[in-house]
Amino acid sequence: MPSLGYNGRLMASAVQTPRIDEPGWPTLHGGRVLFLLDAASSLEERLLRAWIERNRPEDADPTRLESFRIPSSRRRRRRRPDPKLEAALAAGENPILAPLRVVWLAEEREGRRSARLSDVLKLGDPRDPDPLRSRWLLHTAPERCRIVAGEPAPASELRDRWRSAVGSDVGDTVGIADFVARQAVLALERAERRLRGNRYKVARFVDEDILSRPAFRGGVTRLARQLGRRESSVSREASRYLREIAASQSPFVIDLVVQLWHLLYSRGYGDVLEYDRAELEGLSALAQQHPVVFLPTHKSNLDHAVLQSMLHENGLPPTHTAGGINMNFFPIGPLVRRSGVFFIRRSFKDNAVYKFVLHHYIDYLIEKRFSLEWYLEGGRSRSGKLLPPRFGMLAYVVDAYRRGKSEDVYLIPVSIAYDQISDVGDYTAEQRGAAKRAESFGWFLGIVRRLRRRYGDIHICFGEPVSLHKAVGPPEPNAEPSADEENLSLQKLAFEVCVRINRATPITPISLVTLALLGQGDRAHSVEETILALRNLVEYVRKRHLATTHEIDLDTAEGVRRALDQLVDNGVLTRYDEGPEAVYAISPDQHLSAAYYRNTVIHYFVNGAIAELALLRAAEDGVADPAGEFWEEAMRLRDLLKFEFFFAEKEIFLAEMRQELSLHDSDWETRLERGADAITGLLPRIRPFSAHRILRPFLEAYRVVGDALARRDPGEPLDESAFLNDCLALGKQYSLQRHIKSAESVSKVLFATALRLAANRGLTDPGGEDQKARRGAFAEELREAIRRVDAVEALVHARHSGLIG
Repeated sequence: MPSLGYNGRLMASAVQTPRIDEPGWPTLHGGRVLFLLDAASSLEERLLRAWIERNRPEDADPTRLESFRIPSSRRRRRRRPDPKLEAALAAGENPILAPLRVVWLAEEREGRRSARLSDVLKLGDPRDPDPLRSRWLLHTAPERCRIVAGEPAPASELRDRWRSAVGSDVGDTVGIADFVARQAVLALERAERRLRGNRYKVARFVDEDILSRPAFRGGVTRLARQLGRRESSVSREASRYLREIAASQSPFVIDLVVQLWHLLYSRGYGDVLEYDRAELEGLSALAQQHPVVFLPTHKSNLDHAVLQSMLHENGLPPTHTAGGINMNFFPIGPLVRRSGVFFIRRSFKDNAVYKFVLHHYIDYLIEKRFSLEWYLEGGRSRSGKLLPPRFGMLAYVVDAYRRGKSEDVYLIPVSIAYDQISDVGDYTAEQRGAAKRAESFGWFLGIVRRLRRRYGDIHICFGEPVSLHKAVGPPEPNAEPSADEENLSLQKLAFEVCVRINRATPITPISLVTLALLGQGDRAHSVEETILALRNLVEYVRKRHLATTHEIDLDTAEGVRRALDQLVDNGVLTRYDEGPEAVYAISPDQHLSAAYYRNTVIHYFVNGAIAELALLRAAEDGVADPAGEFWEEAMRLRDLLKFEFFFAEKEIFLAEMRQELSLHDSDWETRLERGADAITGLLPRIRPFSAHRILRPFLEAYRVVGDALARRDPGEPLDESAFLNDCLALGKQYSLQRHIKSAESVSKVLFATALRLAANRGLTDPGGEDQKARRGAFAEELREAIRRVDAVEALVHARHSGLIG
C-alpha cells in the first residue's frame, strides 16, 4: 500500500475529526510502522487515516508509514485482512504494528454513556451507527466520536506469539495475518475499555482461540484415537459443542439485558439493591489480579438478574454464568447468551467429546481472568435452606487452576436474601408432589405477572473469599486434566464455601417472625403476643451478633406489625380484625410457605436445638455417665441430620456446642456432670428453646420415611419415585391423625433427603430379616428423637404458663 503523504493530507482536510481525548502518536522507536485500521466503513477509514496524518511527527519519514485495513470487529461478516499485510509480515524487517479504531459513544445521560431500550426502537446500537448515522453524528455530536489506539508491538513479538499459539514451523507465515488482526482487535478492546469502562470487558474470538490451540487440537487427536473415530469427525463435533456452550458477549446487549433485569426486579422489590459497596470494591480489586467465581445462593429466578445488575451499576464486567440448557428458550436464551450466560447440558457423563470441550472452555475463561458465576446448589432451593453442593462445575475450575491456568482463583460465597419471594407458591406445590413447570416464554411471563406485588427488599451479602492456592495447594502445570467430582478435597472445598454462605446470610424480620409463629402452634396471635413470642429470639440474635438485614425492631409494635402485614399482603398469613384487636395466623395450606422463610436462617439455631435434645437424653433415667451420653447423643443427632445441615468437622462442632450452651450458663458442664437434677435445673436457663420449631419438621418427615420403610417387604426392590409418593400419602394420613404435629413435615423435599440418609445407612437395599430389624431400629430412633422434641415443647408451654422462668 502506498505511503500516506499527499493522500493523507487530502483526507485530513476533507474530514473533521473530533480531538477530545485523542491519543497521541505511539512511541515507536523509529523504523517502519504498519497501522492496522479496524474500520467498519469508508468514513471510519478516512477518519483513521486523517488521524495518522494529523498526528504524524515532523521528523517521521512518510515513506516508512503504511496502513492496512483489518476485518472490522463490529461487522458479523468476516473479511480477510488486506493480502498485502501478510506479505509485509513475511518480509525480513521487523516493523512496529500499531492498531487504530474509531469508537462511537452512546449519548451521555445522568453521567453514564450506555445503550437504552429506547435506542433499539430508534436506530439500534448507538456504538455501531450505520454510515449515514455516522456522518450525522460527526456533524451534530462530534464529542461522541473518538479515536483509540491499541498498544503497539513489534512484528517479531507477534510472530513468536503466533508460533506459540498455533505451533507453526519457524518459516511458515500462512495464517499469521489473521492472527495479527485478532491480536490488534484485542489490543483495541483493552484501549476501548479505558474509555468506556471495565463493565464492558467481554470475551472475543472465543471459538477461534480455543479451536486453534495446540492443546485442543492434540486433545482431539488423542480423543479420536481413544474413541476409534476419524479425527475430522471428532473435530467437527467438538466445534459444534463449543458453539452450543460458549457465550457470545455484546456490550450493546449487556446494556439492554441489565436494563431489562432492572425493570423486572424493580416491579416487585423497588429500585435499590441492598449491599455493602466497600465489600464489593474489595472484590473488584481482587478480580483485577485473579479470576473470581461468584457462588450465590439460588432462591429465586431473579438471582442472576440482581447479581448482574449490581456488578454493572458498579462498573464491573458481567460474569460468565453457567446456566442449564433448559433455560435456553427463545427469546430469553439467545439474549442472555450475549450478556454472558453459557448453557450446559444437564447430563453429559458418557459424552467424552462434550466433557473435553467444556474442559477447554473453562480453561480459557480461567486463563483470561474472566469472572464466573454458577449456583453451587445445582438448582433453586424449594425449602429455603441451602442445598447440598453439586461438584461438577467446581471440579472443572479446580482442575483448570491445578494445571496452572492461573496462579490463583478465588471463590466468592454470595448470599442473596429476599424479604419475600414470588416463587414460594410454586415451591410449596412441588413439595406437595406437583410437577415442576417446564421453562418457556409463557413460564417467564408468569414470573413477570407475579412481580406486580411488592415483596420487600433484596439483600446481597458476601462471605469470606476462598483461595484455591491456600485450599488446594500450588498449581501443577504438567498435571493431566481430571475433573474428579469424587475427590474428597474438592468436596471439603465445596462444603467450606457453603458454610461461608450460611455465615453471610442475613436474618430478615420476616424470617424471625415466621420462626416464632411456626413454633406457636396453629392459634392466632395479636401483635403484643407476637412480640412476646419473639422476645427471646431477638435477644438471642443480638447476643450472638448475628448478621441482620436491618436493625431488628421486632420488640416494637410498629416493627412487628409491619412484618406481619407484609406476610398478609402475600397470603402467607391471614388477619382477623373484626374483634377488639387484630390477630394473625398462618393461612391454611401456607405452613410450607412460612417454613421457607424460616429455613433461610434455620442454620443459626440448629446447634442449640441439638443441645436441648442431648441434655434431655443425658437427664433420662438409667444414664450412668450424663456427660458422656450428652456428647454421644449430640453426635448421633449430627449424623441423623447430616444431609440437612452443614455441620462443622467433629472437633469444631463440639467446640460450637460448648460455646452455644455457654451463652446460657457458663457453668453448664459442671451441672451436666452432676446428673439429672442439675440438668433439669439447667434447661430453664436456655432462651429461646428451639428444638420444637427447628428440628420437629425434619424429624417428623424422617419418621414418615422410616415407618414407610419398616412397612415394606425388606426383599422388595425400592422404586424411589413410587416410594416418595407413598410417603406423601402416609404423611397426609399421619397429619390427619395428628401423629405428626407439623403440617410442613409433609414435604417431598424432606422425604427425598430422608431417603438419601436411609440409603447412606444401607436401609434401601433389598435384604432379609436383618434388614427389616435395621429399618425398624431406624424408625424407633426417630420416634425417640421426636419424643424429646415433645418434651422441649412441654417446657415451652410451662414457660408460657409461668411454671418455669
